[in-house]
Amino acid sequence: MTSAEPHSQKPLARVTEALEKGTLGDVSRMLRKMEPAEAAHLLESSPPRSRQVLWQLIDDDLQGEVLNELGYELQLEFLSELEPAQVAQLTEGLDDDDVADILQQLPDEVTFEVLEAMDHQDRARLEQVIFYADDTAGGLMNTDAITIRADLTLDVVLRYLRRHETIPAATDNLIVVNRDDRYVGLLPLRTLLVSDPSHSVRELMVTSQQALPVDMPDDEVARLFERNDWVSAPVVDADGRLLGRITIDDVVDVIREDADHSFMAIAGLDEDEDTFAPVLRTAKRRTVWLAINLLTAFIASGVINQFQATIEKVVALAVLMPIVASMGGNAGTQSLAVAVRALATRDLTGANSLRFVWREAAAGLVNGLIFAVVMGVIAAVWFQEPDLGYVIAIAMVINLAIAGLAGVLVPLGLKHFGADPAVASSVFVTTVTDVVGFVVFLGLGALVLL
Repeated sequence: MTSAEPHSQKPLARVTEALEKGTLGDVSRMLRKMEPAEAAHLLESSPPRSRQVLWQLIDDDLQGEVLNELGYELQLEFLSELEPAQVAQLTEGLDDDDVADILQQLPDEVTFEVLEAMDHQDRARLEQVIFYADDTAGGLMNTDAITIRADLTLDVVLRYLRRHETIPAATDNLIVVNRDDRYVGLLPLRTLLVSDPSHSVRELMVTSQQALPVDMPDDEVARLFERNDWVSAPVVDADGRLLGRITIDDVVDVIREDADHSFMAIAGLDEDEDTFAPVLRTAKRRTVWLAINLLTAFIASGVINQFQATIEKVVALAVLMPIVASMGGNAGTQSLAVAVRALATRDLTGANSLRFVWREAAAGLVNGLIFAVVMGVIAAVWFQEPDLGYVIAIAMVINLAIAGLAGVLVPLGLKHFGADPAVASSVFVTTVTDVVGFVVFLGLGALVLL
């Protein structure tokens, strides 16, 4: 009995079937029932020939929200076909930080044309955030914050809130500022709702939560949100003046993008790569990484070539050689994954790096001893040559220990020199484990077996 089709795949299957039948009315009705994020996922999961059809079938008043949920590459594909006035209309109603993220992908001249096409109020609000780098607190913030003064009573604040038709999404606190708009503290809504209305804001506001500097890196913002379980946080300039606030939905995007970057960068890929990008574009992006791998492969081949005479006399070395290299490569990749993650979360610092290096080297050594015994026995029995078992056992111990060291020292070294450890580490670690494995195994083979 086959398992049921995953729920997330059912809309895609139904829409694909309707597209193939040409029943566009059915497709349009299905799209209207979808949330923007679900429609965006449908677009990203569809082949290129279907995307334009689906995009045209999405209601005009929902296209902006769907566009906001798409990956950067697909966003740019749709934006490139629109006039500046259309982009301005499309992004109307989106949060300022989301509009800024979209416009920052466009050429500068197009961005200015889009700004000119907006009404004065939207343009003025957007200009407060669009010129901040998208990987800073300023690039993440939104200007739709409700501010109050500390000398007000809760009764006045409640009456002020009732004058609003709606309040900004993810509002868990009201931001308290002074007459110069400098940040003072926060008044939690839960406190406002259950407290005596005669109390003043100053009596009940929270002053322990510091505002975020506008130039704080986005990964640091994400760490603070995660550590403190924040839903939102105020953002201030160098003088302490309130500029806006960051909400948890934007932080989730940062965490997801950082995770995608770490995962894809280890393979030398772009985290925004379109799943259904054209073949030539995909091949072009991967060529550089494969060329680097080819160069490092030549290094390993050059090492093997130095032991050509040994391999010709002891053919068993050629049979077992890939095992030593493969085990070392896997052990190095395991240490590398842990090290890159620790660097990304800042768990690995200068203060504890030596302890971490020792742990990974020791773990590699222990695993090396375990598999040395296993492979030593297998090699000795397989080829009826006890000395061959000793050779591969010693090579296994040394290579796995070195793999553990390389998996940590390589990303630490790249980090020290300002390079992204996620991008280049895997090539260097694999090269180190291959070269060390071949040198030790074939070198010992030459000494012991000839």
